Amino acid sequence: MNDTRRNSTLRRSVMWGFVLLSLIFLYAPLLPPVIRSLDGTGGPFSAYGAILSDAVLLEGIANTALVGLLVAIIAPALALALAQALRAWRRPRLILALVMLPLFVPGVSMGVATALFFRVLGLDASIASMVLVQVLWALPFATLVIVTVMAGFDHVYLEAAYVLGANRRRAFLEVELPQIWPGLMGAAVFSLILSFNETVRTSIVQGGENTVQTYLWSQYQQVGLSPPLYALMTLLIVLTLVLVALLALLDRRKGAADR
Repeated sequence: MNDTRRNSTLRRSVMWGFVLLSLIFLYAPLLPPVIRSLDGTGGPFSAYGAILSDAVLLEGIANTALVGLLVAIIAPALALALAQALRAWRRPRLILALVMLPLFVPGVSMGVATALFFRVLGLDASIASMVLVQVLWALPFATLVIVTVMAGFDHVYLEAAYVLGANRRRAFLEVELPQIWPGLMGAAVFSLILSFNETVRTSIVQGGENTVQTYLWSQYQQVGLSPPLYALMTLLIVLTLVLVALLALLDRRKGAADR
């Protein structure tokens, strides 16, 4: 009995050891920017205040927020329309596979191809081109999230609404949408995270505009990073983790509602 308990304790210790090593492997690379951000000459947090004095950086932050907000609205809306169409089409798996296929195209190739396509259309590099390329990147993920949520929706509720005289639009707005709303919000948060962290495709179509990520990347390549930029990286890491936590909370609420 003691040997069995000892072996069980050993297995549990080994398991938790692997979990701890995995967490260290995942999160240790996030520590250097945090440490470097505290190297400001005016005190440990002076680098964070210096962000406000960099006009180019502030413009990048504003562009990032604007592009992220637009992507978080447009991508889930298009994904919802696509998911509704997939429900009516005869071969939804084939169409869904085609929607997912761009995820396997290298980012540089996708960015250059998109830039050439914009040039054919006569669309100049601008905020609009950055939004479009990021929507194209986020759309497959948002579609996958919403399709998964809609797969768990019981169509009996829609049939009951039709029996009571509701048309398709009213049945969707009053019956289905309230039940898939957490998934729609999850797709929006996921799209926002993807937008905040997108660099390669955006840098190819940005023109004279910058986002935070493209500005950080160009500074790193040309002159290196300063404490204010490390501070901004730290804030972005924290923001991303908060958004991921929000995504997990939405998923948990959806799971509780399903039960």
